[in-house]
Amino acid sequence: MIDEKGENLGVLSREKALALVRPEEGIDLIEISPNAKPPVARLMSYDKFRYEEEKREKKERLAQKSIGMKHVQITARAAQNDLMIKVRAVEKFFAEGHPVEINLRLRGREKRNKDWAMEKLREFLKLLPMEYKKLTEPKFTGNGPGVQIAKK
Repeated sequence: MIDEKGENLGVLSREKALALVRPEEGIDLIEISPNAKPPVARLMSYDKFRYEEEKREKKERLAQKSIGMKHVQITARAAQNDLMIKVRAVEKFFAEGHPVEINLRLRGREKRNKDWAMEKLREFLKLLPMEYKKLTEPKFTGNGPGVQIAKK
């Protein structure tokens, strides 16, 4: 049992703990950790407790940096300048700390020539100036080959 000043009152029975509650002053009995042996309870305002919990949860949520996968889609017959624009996009995503999935989109009969498509994907990966690690090996998906990479 902990009082409203944060001092430890020791182990109390439930009846003694409930006797310390002062609803006219806004002092409630709040169970802090029910799984502890014995359970820990605290005397404090429930509204203040709820406010502090929401504040703590919001701080934890903001501290978690959501690192989601970013996607870059290229085509097999894209011009060199178009590929360089995609390279700059990958650099920007790496700078933000995101892993990147690169998909080479094939159309029509291009899908039959898998070796050619994989070579085009390898050529694009050679254009990347920064070091990276492959999260997955290049593999064929629905519209062509794709690979997931992350900054080293």
